Amino acid sequence: MWVGAIAGAVLAGGYLTQTVGLSITSPGNSGLITGLFVVFTPLIDRIFGTPLHRWTVIAVIGALIGTVMLVGGPAGFGLGDLLTVVCAALYALHIVLLSRWSPGLRSAPLAMVQMGMSALIFTGGGAFQWRAGMPSPYVWFAIIVTGVFASALAYYIQTWAQQHLSASRTAVILTTEPAWALVAAVVLAGQRFSALQAVGALVMLASIVGHELAHLIFNPHGGKAPT
Repeated sequence: MWVGAIAGAVLAGGYLTQTVGLSITSPGNSGLITGLFVVFTPLIDRIFGTPLHRWTVIAVIGALIGTVMLVGGPAGFGLGDLLTVVCAALYALHIVLLSRWSPGLRSAPLAMVQMGMSALIFTGGGAFQWRAGMPSPYVWFAIIVTGVFASALAYYIQTWAQQHLSASRTAVILTTEPAWALVAAVVLAGQRFSALQAVGALVMLASIVGHELAHLIFNPHGGKAPT
């Protein structure tokens, strides 16, 4: 129970900073900057004693370069972008905590406790901004999509997967999220790809593939993945 509560509180912090940041930055920037969690995860995991192997270092450097390229360069970061950087750090901490505490625990109850803790925190905070009246159908649709599919189901799958993967390997795999966010921003929000963003996506994918190939070469017998 306490594992899910702590992980859920960290996750709620990530949701909060991402949501506030998204309100003052573009959807593309929000999704892409969130991808910086791939850089923070091995660093936070190192605090807990996990060594940094060379293929992970190369992969996270490549992912960082790709993320910066996807954003369009390091210049012009606003407050919303900075809040999203904090969000990325909290997501990285969440990955590390799950990687260390979730093995041996049942995935569904752990995911439910995390979602419950997040809901409890936001319910308490939202009480100060409550307005009378029922939300519009668009709001209910957003609640269902983000609450059920993008949160509960997604973190159930992540909780199960992290029982078999290291924190750093999970982060590198999840770094495809910025590319998906960019696609969604283009299709749903009308943003446009630039040549720099396209190259950045390729750099990030190369980092992911390179890390996975290194894992297969240096740890061919399976087991818990090294960093």
